[in-house]
Amino acid sequence: MAWLILGLGLWSGAHLFKRLAPETRARLGEPFKGVVSVLLVLSIVLMVVGYRGWTDGAVFWGPTPATVGINNLLVLVAFYLFAASGMKTWVARRWRHPQLTAVILWAGAHLLVNGDARGLVLFGGLGLWAVAAIALIEWRAPRWTPPAGPGSAGREIGAAVGALAVYLIAGQIHGWLGPWPFGAV
Repeated sequence: MAWLILGLGLWSGAHLFKRLAPETRARLGEPFKGVVSVLLVLSIVLMVVGYRGWTDGAVFWGPTPATVGINNLLVLVAFYLFAASGMKTWVARRWRHPQLTAVILWAGAHLLVNGDARGLVLFGGLGLWAVAAIALIEWRAPRWTPPAGPGSAGREIGAAVGALAVYLIAGQIHGWLGPWPFGAV
């Protein structure tokens, strides 16, 4: 449990540092981005080790065929939001925080099928981090100028196809490392 919580704290701190102390972050300059990258990789390792090593604890609910299906659909939508934000699609021009919204959706989807203590800590913690990040961004910079330029059907299709491809690859890797995400095998 301690490794999981440490990983969540490191993840949140590394991401929120720029929002909480923008002047300090600016003074540290470009080389500090490498330090942040190392901290983020370390935080993921700690979260994985902590999650996999936490074998006891309360179980409040578990997966059902319905929640697995809903989870998979929500995760696919989250992957689309993440892809669409980087491709300057319709979503990215109308929605200020598609990547953080994707994390909230992904975390909520995982909470549907992971109702044990470790799931609540990991997925609830990551969801709360994303909500806090949105709140800090809105507080620091309440005005938002959407990306300019026209959208294109090609970008929309590219985001959807890319999201589906990454979703299927991530699902396969998920199955190798943990439970098969696409229902009973």
